[in-house]
Amino acid sequence: MDAPLQGFCRDCLTPASAEGRRCHVCGSPRVVRHPELHGLSIAHIDCDAFYAAVEKRDRPELVDKPVIVGGGVRGVVSTACYIARIKGVKSAMPMFKALKLCPEAVVIKPDMEKYVEVGRQVRAMMQELTPLVEPLSIDEAFLDLTGTARLHGMSPAMSLARLMKEIEAKLGISASVGLSYNKYLAKVASDLEKPRGFSVLGKAEALTFLAEKPVSLIWGVGKAMQEELERGGITLIGQLQGMEKSDLMRRYGSMGARLYHLARGEDARQVSNDDPSKSISSETTFNTDISDYDALEPILWRLAERVSARAKGQGLAGHTVVLKLKTADFKSRTRNVSLEEPTLMARRIFDAAAPMLKREATGTLFRLIGVGISGLRDAQPSQETGTLDSRVAAQTKAELAMDRLREKFGDAAIARGLALRNIRER
Repeated sequence: MDAPLQGFCRDCLTPASAEGRRCHVCGSPRVVRHPELHGLSIAHIDCDAFYAAVEKRDRPELVDKPVIVGGGVRGVVSTACYIARIKGVKSAMPMFKALKLCPEAVVIKPDMEKYVEVGRQVRAMMQELTPLVEPLSIDEAFLDLTGTARLHGMSPAMSLARLMKEIEAKLGISASVGLSYNKYLAKVASDLEKPRGFSVLGKAEALTFLAEKPVSLIWGVGKAMQEELERGGITLIGQLQGMEKSDLMRRYGSMGARLYHLARGEDARQVSNDDPSKSISSETTFNTDISDYDALEPILWRLAERVSARAKGQGLAGHTVVLKLKTADFKSRTRNVSLEEPTLMARRIFDAAAPMLKREATGTLFRLIGVGISGLRDAQPSQETGTLDSRVAAQTKAELAMDRLREKFGDAAIARGLALRNIRER
């Protein structure tokens, strides 16, 4: 005998009857029902077309227009709104392809500082529900709401629905929720009904739901792994469900164990708030390919300044500096170097990345360059002035003085001359 449906209206939060498509109180069609609804507590929240949604919020005249947030003609799509997605535009698509599919789109250059701030506000609202928030990016996170029902006076499902209402009312953007009993299925669920979705996957239906899905739905199965599975005659998750764990591990090593468990809806990973941010980076795509180090050097400096500004704003320093390059034929190169002491200063980021860039810039044409820091820890700029050698400490003090001038007079007042001089005085 099937378990009785449990449900509520996502708009007025009134408990819903087992029948009827609309809420019997407010008439809304946004009613969620599921037999396990009030017993599940692991969620994945993902903001809908985040960058584009923030831009439409700030520019209401764009609300009914296709919007693409991304680089110039040679750049790529960072985010496309759902109107543009109907035309086939996707994230990471080259801009020229996106504009062929949707020539009427309004293209907006990314404003990462604004997006980071809105993302920080969303995260703060999540943390009001539970301390167990595990960010995956600035606009998505896992939440564990186990044991919060007494605190909030409602089930995790209803708390999440209330949070979605608050995000829309206070921040002017929307998000989608996936609710389940583990992280893998919560992430799968959040993609089912975007935008403004609220999808539930329970234990009773997990095996059946997954069986008909392609193996690419399994976390960690990329294009290469999918092709390897296809060569073995495996295309659907249901096929994995019928295989022994030992057989999968013999064929695919440690990945075989993951395939075995996730195919059955089993995921032992816990929601953790220990690593709030994995890296801070900035990159740019050129309108014309560049091979000359002298031309790339000032671009690297500007990127280092952007990374530094974000790191200072978040109070985070990185142990590792990462250089990213993409060649004219779209091949990626990533180089990194570890520092003795973590940094959030532009000059130290640049000084670590520049030698790596010089080794790579030997005639190869590049279409993209990026730099970032990883291995993050809490820090403040002032801490670096007392822990480094005298030359670097002096440079740090000078950079902090520049930061204060920018705060007072704006970036343009000193950026051009001092940025160029900082590079040439290396």
